[in-house]
Amino acid sequence: MAMFESISRLAAYYSRHGFGATVRRGGVAAKRALFSSRMVLFYCDLSAPSSRTADLPSSLKVERHINQSHLSEQDLHEITSFWNPQLAARNIKERFEQGASLWLIKAGGRLAGYGWTLRGHTVEPHYFPFGPDDIHLFNFHVFPQYRGKGVNPLLVGYILRELTEECRGRAFIESAEWNRAQLASLWKTPFHRIGRARKFTIFGRTMVCWKENQAPEQPSKELSLMGSIR
Repeated sequence: MAMFESISRLAAYYSRHGFGATVRRGGVAAKRALFSSRMVLFYCDLSAPSSRTADLPSSLKVERHINQSHLSEQDLHEITSFWNPQLAARNIKERFEQGASLWLIKAGGRLAGYGWTLRGHTVEPHYFPFGPDDIHLFNFHVFPQYRGKGVNPLLVGYILRELTEECRGRAFIESAEWNRAQLASLWKTPFHRIGRARKFTIFGRTMVCWKENQAPEQPSKELSLMGSIR
C-alpha cells in the first residue's frame, strides 16, 4: 500500500510540475527512503508550564477543525491538491473518523500551513505506546511561499497552549533526521528531544531500533518501548 501511494503521489506531482521537476523530486525521495529513514523524536509535558511559546502576531490566525464539513472548499482544495488529491482526501476522511483535529494557520486570510493532532493513540503504529491523555502531533506542512517565516513553530506553540487546557498528559512529535528545517523549527518550541530511532513493522509487530547505545531520554517511567535494538 505504501509503495502504491508513493507511485500515485509521484504521478500526481508529474502531472502538475513536469518531467524535470519530477525526476529531481523522485531522486530526493529515493535518497531519503534509502539512507535517511531515521526519525528524531520529541516530547512535551503538557502539565508543565513553559515560557517558550510566543503569541501569534496579529497577521496570523489559527483555526481548529474536528470534522470535514466545517472546512471551506478553498482550504480543502489547497490541502488536497499539493500532492495526490484522491489520497489526500481519503487521509483527511480517515483521520477525522479517528477523532483527529486539523489545525490551520492563516496569514492575511490565506492558508499558510496546517498540522494534525490525535489524542490517546496514533494513526499508524508509533515508537512506544500512548496513554489516554497523550497527544500526537503529526503531518505538519507549511506551504512554500510561507517557509522561512517562523510559521511552523508558531503553529506548534499555539497548539500546545490550547492542549494544556484540555489534558495533562504529554505531547509527542517526530521529524525525519534529514529534515533540518523542521528540526530547527521544533527547537524553537517547548518540545524536548527523546532520541533518534527507526521502526519496522514485521508480521504485524512493530520493532524500534534506537540510535543511541543507552536507553532514550524518557519523560517518565511510563514511557516504554515496543521493541529496542541497538
